[in-house]
Amino acid sequence: MADTDTMDHVSHARVREDGSLDRKVIDTIRTLAMDAVQKANSGHPGTPMALAPIAETLWTKFLRYDPSKPDWMNRDRFVLSCGHASMLLYALIHLAGIEEIDADGTKTGRPAVSLDDIKQFRQLSSRTPGHPEYRLTTGVETTTGPLGQGCGNSVGMALAERWLAARFNKPGFTVFDHDVYVFCSDGDLMEGVASEAASVAGHLKLSNLCWVYDSNGITIEGGTPLAFDEDVAERFRAYGWNTLVVEDAEDTAAFASAIKQFRATDDRPTFILVRSVIGIGFPTRAGTHKAHSDAPGEEEIRGAKKSYDWPEDAQFLVPPEAKQYFQEALVGRSTALREEWDAMLVRYAEQFPDLAEELRLMRRSELPQGWDQDLPDFPPDAKGIASREASGKVLNALAPKLPWLLGGSADLSPSTKTDIKDAPSFEFNDYGGRNLHFGIREHAMGSIANGMAASYLRPYTGTFMVFSDYMRPPIRLAAIMEMPVAFVFTHDSIGVGEDGPTHQPIEQLTALRAIPGLNVIRPGDANETREAWKSALAATREPSCLVLSRQALPTLDRTKYAPADGLHRGGYVLTKDEGEPDVILVATGSEVGLACQAADKLAEGGTKVRVVSMPSWHLYEKQDQAFRDSVLPPSVRARVSIEQGGTIGWDRYVGFEGRTIGMTTFGASAPIAKLQEKFGFTVDKVVEAARETMEKAK
Repeated sequence: MADTDTMDHVSHARVREDGSLDRKVIDTIRTLAMDAVQKANSGHPGTPMALAPIAETLWTKFLRYDPSKPDWMNRDRFVLSCGHASMLLYALIHLAGIEEIDADGTKTGRPAVSLDDIKQFRQLSSRTPGHPEYRLTTGVETTTGPLGQGCGNSVGMALAERWLAARFNKPGFTVFDHDVYVFCSDGDLMEGVASEAASVAGHLKLSNLCWVYDSNGITIEGGTPLAFDEDVAERFRAYGWNTLVVEDAEDTAAFASAIKQFRATDDRPTFILVRSVIGIGFPTRAGTHKAHSDAPGEEEIRGAKKSYDWPEDAQFLVPPEAKQYFQEALVGRSTALREEWDAMLVRYAEQFPDLAEELRLMRRSELPQGWDQDLPDFPPDAKGIASREASGKVLNALAPKLPWLLGGSADLSPSTKTDIKDAPSFEFNDYGGRNLHFGIREHAMGSIANGMAASYLRPYTGTFMVFSDYMRPPIRLAAIMEMPVAFVFTHDSIGVGEDGPTHQPIEQLTALRAIPGLNVIRPGDANETREAWKSALAATREPSCLVLSRQALPTLDRTKYAPADGLHRGGYVLTKDEGEPDVILVATGSEVGLACQAADKLAEGGTKVRVVSMPSWHLYEKQDQAFRDSVLPPSVRARVSIEQGGTIGWDRYVGFEGRTIGMTTFGASAPIAKLQEKFGFTVDKVVEAARETMEKAK
């Protein structure tokens, strides 16, 4: 085990091994990167070329990954956090002969990345986009590119392995014991999300996690000393990581020794700093900007190939012996391990059938039978309950039925109500715990949750709505990757009150709704909150945001109003009106109760009012036009929207003649009643707006 009081510098003689099969594989990776970037006239060849030796060493000597079964649950994970170096990963997938599978794990009969795919690097509809994309290309464990996100995802993957091992491993049955490897760059480690995630990993002592840091001294603007001159290895030592330094990326023996030290370390994650020369082999000055981020040019490529004793005019050359050696090294080590695992799982199912069934459901992204039964039914109550409180009750009713539902908050679970009662915390001395403590690290919390979702778990997170700004990048990536993460946001409006405008979300709803594929749900009462959780968990290919109130919301009498399961269609007619209404009030969240009160007052004067609860624009837009027209009849132009958030976007539902009662400024620090009066969220203001729109519609 490495001495943690000092950094180990692992060094051997520079290993060229010219003519060896290892060297031929390394040079194949390099030349594929050059040729692909040159053909596309776009991309980053330098980092794939620099990291080829250590990537080849990791994959041929250590990685446990069966190319014929890329969804093997206990495979090692390889994450390329520096996603701009995507050609490194595509070359590895191609040389490994990874077989493509579909969403159900069924083989399609084609390679995950063929040589033709590499020739289509960065082209429309190719399997080799500019940055690796999860679900698009088999063998890509997570979508990377925004720097630092892959680092955060990897902590979620390592965390998930520890939880899976704690739940499923039994004496004589090691179901989970895989490792997570990450290649990251200067840019990754400048981003704050990587620092947050590294701090979490160090605290949790995730010894199955290894970050390999490519320290090449180059960023887009020039040398890293322009903005980055800290001792990164010392920083990671302070985080509680085992830190190692390999002085030369060409020194494959030294790198192998470092990986062996990682695998021998059982009480902390490992950080390996590897010094490399970007774009190695180009005849221009090593480390130039051109070698980093542009097509290198035909003459430079010829010069680089010449330095490798490679045919200078050959393009996309993959020597058969190099591919065979790479595949045999990987398959020879991994296939036997995977076959033994499969056989063990058959015996495991005989002894532990219930746990084996859980594994089957998790692998197929399915939920247990009856998971949504016996959830709380909240009786009518004029005083009501905050939707965050209702959410906590629903979460705790769901938890016993869905054991792999786990999560936590950014140090806010007493406020967000996201703790699972009577369940232990997930800590280094109890990896079977279900309550996660992310600390005040919203950005890392989101990226860690994405990594957990990529490892079969159903994670949720919790923080205040205004702090969704801190975690927007991983939320966006969850939508791109179709990860079913439940992002719980409470304190959703100016209803936060005295905390003032810094804590009162205004534009956040609009910003989240703008993300394609993200289901933003703002339930109007406790029973809609129950249905919101059901919607979020039933979705296996999209993330959800549950937007919840701090203040109590009236629990509607569902004998008077429509059932709360109307939420699953995004928007529904709440009132039991007859005929065509004179005016429609559309509201979400805490304003649904306000709309109902205003409707009652308007009805006293003979106005026919329809109240529409619109908890999810996303779900509503999925409905056919006939249903949407039945909720918002085109013939009724008098419409008013009511929501304590920004008004952008509401014109699609109220039209140009309608009114939007919302926020066009930031909030203020005051008791909630004063704020509602100041910003127009009162029965009288809604009634006034309704009458104005009816008059205008005439």
